[in-house]
Amino acid sequence: MSHKKSEKDKNVIKEYNLTYDDYASQDDGNRYELAGGKLELMSPSPSTTHQLVSSEIYEQIARSCKTDYYIFYAPIDVILSVQEVRQPDIALVSQKRMDILTNRGIEGAPDLVAEIISPSSLKRDKIDKLTTYAHFKIPEYWIVDPNLEALEQYILTKERYKLTNIFQDHEPITSPNIACISFSMKHVMGNIPRLD
Repeated sequence: MSHKKSEKDKNVIKEYNLTYDDYASQDDGNRYELAGGKLELMSPSPSTTHQLVSSEIYEQIARSCKTDYYIFYAPIDVILSVQEVRQPDIALVSQKRMDILTNRGIEGAPDLVAEIISPSSLKRDKIDKLTTYAHFKIPEYWIVDPNLEALEQYILTKERYKLTNIFQDHEPITSPNIACISFSMKHVMGNIPRLD
């Protein structure tokens, strides 16, 4: 009996205990995240509204923070461990911490991550990523809901996130960790066309 693997067996993707190298070798045209050593297929391309909101938040943050922070938008690999690679919609890294930036992505905890929710990502963003980002000690996590035109701000407190504010309308968005942040959801949503 031969113990050699057939060509077919070599191409089978294992389903657990995957590493960054397994994740990085995927070239099937799909977008994945690596969650606890398992590949998670991301939903199809984000909606136009999602992309416009992401772009507008990026622009608003860049206006006041680009001299102090590197500001990234998806896709960017945030490599939290060998078995945990996420792609937040927006990530900020202080220029004083540029040692966590490599050609592979952000290798460590950013100062802030933001996710823009959609119906297909609701559970992942509000449960799974909330737990994961806290576990890897990301100090601040935003969940942006374009339908409610709201931004939920979570601050890491004793290894868990605490919902500290929900920003809507003209209320100025501020951060206890990132002093340069200064915009409102009205600034963001006011620049987004209503789409069917």
